[in-house]
Amino acid sequence: MNTSMFDTLLQLPLFQGLSKEDFTNIVGKVKFHFTQQRPGEVIVREGTPCEQLYFILKGEISTTTTSADGLYSFTEFFKAPYLIEPQSLFGIKTNYVSRHVVHTNINMISINKSFITNELFKYEIFRLNYLNMISSYGQNLNENQWSIVPDCLEERIYHFIRTHIRRKQGEKLLKVKMEDLALIVNDTRTNVSRFLNDLQNNGLIELHRGEILIFNIDELLALSRIPKYTKS
Repeated sequence: MNTSMFDTLLQLPLFQGLSKEDFTNIVGKVKFHFTQQRPGEVIVREGTPCEQLYFILKGEISTTTTSADGLYSFTEFFKAPYLIEPQSLFGIKTNYVSRHVVHTNINMISINKSFITNELFKYEIFRLNYLNMISSYGQNLNENQWSIVPDCLEERIYHFIRTHIRRKQGEKLLKVKMEDLALIVNDTRTNVSRFLNDLQNNGLIELHRGEILIFNIDELLALSRIPKYTKS
């Protein structure tokens, strides 16, 4: 393994804090699978077993999550460094919940689950990094679950978007029919269309047939005035 790749791996969230000596020992015991993939190639599909961790070292991927009833889906774009669904590796259900596709040329490594449990978990830093990552994921879900459901249409749309994304940064793509979105936010198609067109006129989104492209999710959600929690 060259020095550049070595340093890149040490910058990944799960390896941060490990000494070079520890990481050298890990490299000698753990099998890293290095691959390069092109745009459009599927890394993993939703519903397939999660039996390894995929680390995106370079490039960008898209992640698409579809609702259980199939009425809508969210696509998010993640740049390296990025780790694909670490929360799906253990638990009652160990299948991927989203489809992950190469968006630009990527460099990626994967590590089999057996090496993670038998070797990597021996290192306290790795265990703590993994626990912190899973805990943060669970805390974000709890925050979304207990957030206030707003009264006005505009805030209900912001709330719907905020509670269905993994990261509150970057570009997002929501695929949904206007009438289905109106049903979800409990309002009329006309009112939903009017509000979305106002957002488009302000350069925050772009509307296509059955699609809403959000250019900057952080900028859009900054317009929301609803607090995250109810008052005690």
